[in-house]
Amino acid sequence: MQMEDPNCSSVGSRWSKLGTTLPVRNVQALAADELTADTIERYIHPDIDAHTVLAEHSDDVPVIDLGKLSSPESVEAEVEKLRFACEEWGFFQLVNHGVPDEVITGVRRDAEKFFQFPLDVKNAYAQRPGDLQGYGQAFVQSNDQKLDWADMFVLYTQPIQARDMSYWPSQPHTFRNSFEEYSSELMKVADSVATFIARTLDADPELVADKNVVQILRMGYYPKCASMPEKVLGFSPHSDGSFLTILLEVNSVQGLQIRWHGAWIPVKPRRDALLVNVGDLLEIMTNGKYKSIEHRVTVDAHKERLSISAFHVPNLDGVVSPVLGVTEEKVLYKTTEVEEYSRLYMSNKLDGKRALDHAKLS
Repeated sequence: MQMEDPNCSSVGSRWSKLGTTLPVRNVQALAADELTADTIERYIHPDIDAHTVLAEHSDDVPVIDLGKLSSPESVEAEVEKLRFACEEWGFFQLVNHGVPDEVITGVRRDAEKFFQFPLDVKNAYAQRPGDLQGYGQAFVQSNDQKLDWADMFVLYTQPIQARDMSYWPSQPHTFRNSFEEYSSELMKVADSVATFIARTLDADPELVADKNVVQILRMGYYPKCASMPEKVLGFSPHSDGSFLTILLEVNSVQGLQIRWHGAWIPVKPRRDALLVNVGDLLEIMTNGKYKSIEHRVTVDAHKERLSISAFHVPNLDGVVSPVLGVTEEKVLYKTTEVEEYSRLYMSNKLDGKRALDHAKLS
C-alpha cells in the first residue's frame, strides 16, 4: 500500500485542478429529512420526460465475453460482437472479465460501508476548494442550475504517483487495500478491452492500449427519493469525457439509462458483469465510428443505488487525433489536447454531448 503523502504529486495535482465545482448540500442527509417543495425544487428536472423510456429493450444491451476474446477458437466471432457493440450501442456488459470475485466483493463491501458512516466521518475526506478529488459533488457551476440527486467520492488511482492518500479513507480499515486491488485489476481489464477494440478497427494496439493511461474512480451514491422520484435525476444526461469507462454496479439497484435511437433504455445490473462504455476521446480517435453515448441515472423511491465508475483517460500531455478506422471518409474531429479537453469537460455542467462539439471540425 502506498504510504500517505501530504504533498500530492504533480500528476494528481494537475488532474485535480482541471475544474471547480460549487459546494452544495449533502444529498444523503437531505433525503433523510422530511422533504418540502422548497428543499427539493432545485432537484426537479422539468424535461425528464422529454424522451420515451423503452424498458422492453433493457435486455438488448450487448454482452461481450472477455474469455472468448482471449481464446483462439472464439476470438474472431467475439471480436465481431465487440465491433457491433461499439458501433451500434457504445455500451456493453463485459462478462468473464477476470477480476477475482474476492476483489469485487471487497470493493462493494467497503463502498457500502463508507457511505453508511455519519456525515462528519465522510466529511473528513471532503473536497477541498479548487480540488475535484474527495467526497462531495461535481459539475455544479452556478447557484441556479438544476442539481443531481447524488453524492460522489472521487479518487485519482492510477498511476500510483497520482494518488493523494489524504483522501483515501482509513475507515473501514480494509478500504485502501480493497480499492488498490480493484484499481490494479481494472487497469488489466481496460488494457485488454482497448487491445481488442484496436483489433475491431484493424489498428495497431499501441495506438489504443496506452501504457500511460490515467485512471479516476468515482463512487456514486444515489439516495432513495420518496418524494417525486420520477422528477429527479441521480445524474443528468451526459457522455463521458474519457477514453473508456468501466462501471461496477455495487448493489444491483437499477437506475442507469442509455440514450439509444432517441429513447432511454434502462440497463439491468448484472452481478457477474462490468459495464463498459465508449468515451468522447475514443469517439474522436475513431472519427465517430464508435460513439460515446449519452446516459443518465434515475433514482428509486425505496432503495438507494451505489456504483463505482472507473474513467480511463490518456496522459494529460497527450493528444487525441481521429486516426483509427479513418480511410477515405471525411475527418470529423480536430486533433485535441487531452488536458484541454479534460479541463473543458470538468469545468462545465453536464449537458449531453456538448463538450464534444468543441472537438468537431465545422
